[in-house]
Amino acid sequence: MGDGVVVIERSLAVATHGRYIVAAPSRAGSSPLLVGFHGYAESADTQLERLRAIPGAERWIVVSAQGLNRFYHGRSQDVVASWMTRQDRELAIADNVAFVAALVDAVAREWAVAPALVFAGFSQGVAMAFRAACSSARRVSGVIALGGDVPPELDRNALGRVPAALIGRGERDEWYSSAMCDTDAARLRDARVDVCSLALEAGHEWTSDFSQAAGAFLGRVWS
Repeated sequence: MGDGVVVIERSLAVATHGRYIVAAPSRAGSSPLLVGFHGYAESADTQLERLRAIPGAERWIVVSAQGLNRFYHGRSQDVVASWMTRQDRELAIADNVAFVAALVDAVAREWAVAPALVFAGFSQGVAMAFRAACSSARRVSGVIALGGDVPPELDRNALGRVPAALIGRGERDEWYSSAMCDTDAARLRDARVDVCSLALEAGHEWTSDFSQAAGAFLGRVWS
């Protein structure tokens, strides 16, 4: 740098704790598993509310994962999170995927899980839903995605591990455009994924209409 000092950036892997919330049926017997991912500057609590509002979700073990990067929302004391930034992106992806894999295993050890697994994401959480599905050691039944794009690093073979997907966007959504949604649908169909694409009379938001569509999707993959 001209002053005789060399500045070197390094990364170090350390253990951390990931937060998740579970809403499980009180009835006896096994239940299918629905795992959700919130958007930027949201919490696991917010996504859990969305998932529990899906018709038929009471039959599922509903899990909401929280991003490992937590922070306070603005000047409030509300704790929110994000999944990653552009800094050390690949390392963050690896950490997040490992967190979700451990989460699914932990839930399966504590509850009786039926052979159906669906990942559901909103906004920034959509990428996590697809990454989790494509890397899952367990058989995946489908992905529910609203307001976010399919990660660019997932190729045709990776996406082909997802048998079915519901993808949606609000017609007034400035973050996830119609062109992006069309491109994602084409990528998924090229990977032989059974895709249902839905346009909502909404902005960048999870609506009751989308909850209804998600309920129908869950009914198709687990009856």
